[in-house]
Amino acid sequence: MLGKVKTAGIVGLDGALVEVEVDVSPGLAHVTIVGLPDAAVTEAGERVRAAVRNSGANFPYKRVTVNLAPADLKKAGPAYDLPIAVAVLLSTEQVVADVSDSLFLGELSLDGSLKHTQGILPMVSVARELGLARVFVPEADAREAALVDGVQVLPARSLAQIAAHLMDDAPIPPYRAAPITDLKFSPPATGVDLKHIVGQEHAKRAMEVAAAGGHNLLMSGPPGSGKTLLARSMPGILPHITPEEALEVTRIYSVRGLLSSDTPLITRRPFRAPHYTTSHAGLVGGGRWPGPGEVTLSHRGVLFLDELPEFPPTVLEVLRQPLEDKVVTISRAQGSLTFPANFMLVAAMNPCPCGYYGDTARPCTCSQGLVARYQHRISGPLMDRIDLFVEVPRVDYEKLMVSANSEPSEAVQARVEAARERQRLRFAGTRLTCNAEMTPVEVRATCGLEPAAQALLRAAMEHMQLTARAFHRVLKVARTIADLSAGSPNEVSESAPGMRTRQASSAADTIASAHLAEALQYRPRGLV
Repeated sequence: MLGKVKTAGIVGLDGALVEVEVDVSPGLAHVTIVGLPDAAVTEAGERVRAAVRNSGANFPYKRVTVNLAPADLKKAGPAYDLPIAVAVLLSTEQVVADVSDSLFLGELSLDGSLKHTQGILPMVSVARELGLARVFVPEADAREAALVDGVQVLPARSLAQIAAHLMDDAPIPPYRAAPITDLKFSPPATGVDLKHIVGQEHAKRAMEVAAAGGHNLLMSGPPGSGKTLLARSMPGILPHITPEEALEVTRIYSVRGLLSSDTPLITRRPFRAPHYTTSHAGLVGGGRWPGPGEVTLSHRGVLFLDELPEFPPTVLEVLRQPLEDKVVTISRAQGSLTFPANFMLVAAMNPCPCGYYGDTARPCTCSQGLVARYQHRISGPLMDRIDLFVEVPRVDYEKLMVSANSEPSEAVQARVEAARERQRLRFAGTRLTCNAEMTPVEVRATCGLEPAAQALLRAAMEHMQLTARAFHRVLKVARTIADLSAGSPNEVSESAPGMRTRQASSAADTIASAHLAEALQYRPRGLV
């Protein structure tokens, strides 16, 4: 008898239906698995053999052929253990049941118990897309699987428990979970609050503008001036992650195996800080079978690159596409995969190899040529994709000795949330979520300048020699500064086809010269 069971595999970040077929025929006792399996799937034969026997069932002492269809889809990981075991029980008629509406996922121990399996969320999504009624998952993964609506989740501790359920001997109660909208989305747990960072008011203001519009930020200053501390406080002023964004991030971390059973849903914006020795594949993803890298793990969060010039130029240049397109496309002979990469880049650097070029207290020991070569490690096209540049100078003794705390992150976050709310209303009905994502079309529609601001921008274009990309980035930053100055939104008005804005008491729908002047201050002053 032929046993057939449905399961799912992972292609990039998405699930794909896989049908497991098991045929038991006379011959030398051996388990053969076909269908482009990797080493972990090939080894499933021995795990399944021991798990079936230790669950009180009989494993056939015959030739067992396992086919994983479609045959041209790469099968990886141990999630195929459970469906293979169930298909063996069906083919030997030790279990008689209709499983055409079920999906089976899970890794088996030799004693027949089910273990935590990565990639559960995208694989359970396959069941919903195909209209399957129920999915069997390890008990440890029930909370993650229940994030998918419209599918009955049956958590199981062992293969024996699933067999008893299929034979109607001991039904498994479905897992009940609270809706995602009822979950509490926690603030970032970085341990760094702006109130504990003394001085650097200009840098804090730049961080607020960057957080309010989702802009990329580069900080430059001598060692010990607080660049890294400022960067690590960024998650505390970003807006809270939304349920939709949380599901996107959770799917990524589930595929990478970075979810634990006690945290089925990511409720904080990611903050990733790879070391400058990271590889090309580690940053943007890759491998023979491409997987997501740091830029994808930073999706909807922050990617912090400390000591930016120390990263190899070939590694930095691969950031161009994700910074512009918000996705990463990796091509291999077997095909291409696209991963999301809508992150906010925060970078820090010293102005020279010794770190003290331009410092008022300590002289620089580097030659002008060495300083120039160091700063030119970051290419012009990459610099052009950064919105805000801010100098972080040495903190004076008097400021360090001030006992009073400065403004807390919570207060800054409230202003950021208000500015983001204006942007959400402005971009309602579009794919955009913040000002940094605007294309030239949206910039033209939403970044109207008052006459004085137009004259200032014309002068800046000539004096600062701005490129077209830099021109649009200045307007995006000015739009964000205007949103911050407007306060909370109230009444709705139409501003452009497919876009809405809200009018506030402040005249922030038109960018004023003060907004534009501040945005221009965040442009780089030029290299040595």
